[in-house]
Amino acid sequence: MTATGTPLAVLGAGSWGTALAIQFARTGHDTRLWARDATLLAAMAHDRRNARYLPDAPFPDRLRVVDTLQAAIEGAQDILVAVPSHALRSLLKELAPILPPDARLAWATKGFELETGLLPHQVAREELGSSRAFAVLSGPTFAREVGAGLPTAMTIAATEETFAISLAQSLSSANFRAYTSTDIVGVEVGGATKNVLAVGAGLADGLGFGANTRVALITRGLVEMTRLGVALGAQKETFMGLAGLGDLVLTCTDDQSRNRRFGLLLAAGRGVESALSEIGQVVEGYLAARAVRLVAQRHGVVMPICESIYRTLYEALPPREVVKSLMSRPIKAEFE
Repeated sequence: MTATGTPLAVLGAGSWGTALAIQFARTGHDTRLWARDATLLAAMAHDRRNARYLPDAPFPDRLRVVDTLQAAIEGAQDILVAVPSHALRSLLKELAPILPPDARLAWATKGFELETGLLPHQVAREELGSSRAFAVLSGPTFAREVGAGLPTAMTIAATEETFAISLAQSLSSANFRAYTSTDIVGVEVGGATKNVLAVGAGLADGLGFGANTRVALITRGLVEMTRLGVALGAQKETFMGLAGLGDLVLTCTDDQSRNRRFGLLLAAGRGVESALSEIGQVVEGYLAARAVRLVAQRHGVVMPICESIYRTLYEALPPREVVKSLMSRPIKAEFE
């Protein structure tokens, strides 16, 4: 656990970063929250809540909004990055020259880097070296429910087991349970792939394909996720846990998921840009569809569902044709 009196920094004040900062502060940790948007920071400092992204979750007394990156990390032992995958590298570049030598870095970022196909821990190693303790937070969690203090469970995977345990202790409370892992690759692949499949679930439900189709998509999507993860060095059992099956089911079945809502809008006839604009926040699954396809092709991994979702988003393949193409694939054993 973070030492008594040692501040903890959360970098990124979207809905998820804000929710995690609130949870850290609830458990008694002096927590600093920072974001690039000066207007947002000023409003949060004044209102003691994030009215833009998490309006119903007031800030605990131990949560302090700070207006510079340096002020956020000064004296902090543990630093949590909660920015979208496309913004991760640029933030790490800013952190590199000012990061305290003994600071431990965690992230709640989900997704492959679009240009390179790298996972977040690979980006972190490129920018910060491999000697620092790293961790990733993931799992079936909606920010609004965490902000409201509803019962939640998630997974923390770290390069050093002691770091995972420390973060889990720092987050856990009567209504929040964190489990630990050392499989960073598996946890990150689960978080990257589930967003693509959630777009597909929204498409299928929006077209009225029914519960049978939804559960088939989730189940076969889990197979694809696992196949990709194992090819990248993950442990197969990780995908049967919170960061795999748990997160996949959550994002595919609940309309709090931006990715699922994006799919629903597309099924209703909205164009991609119009649907993205209506969601109003980053829809990770849209860009992730390109990145997952890149990585799958690079490693020779067959992912027909993710490939079909990519073609719908980027090649204007009609969603109904996706189902037709998937149902007409050659008969094979389920677990080949």
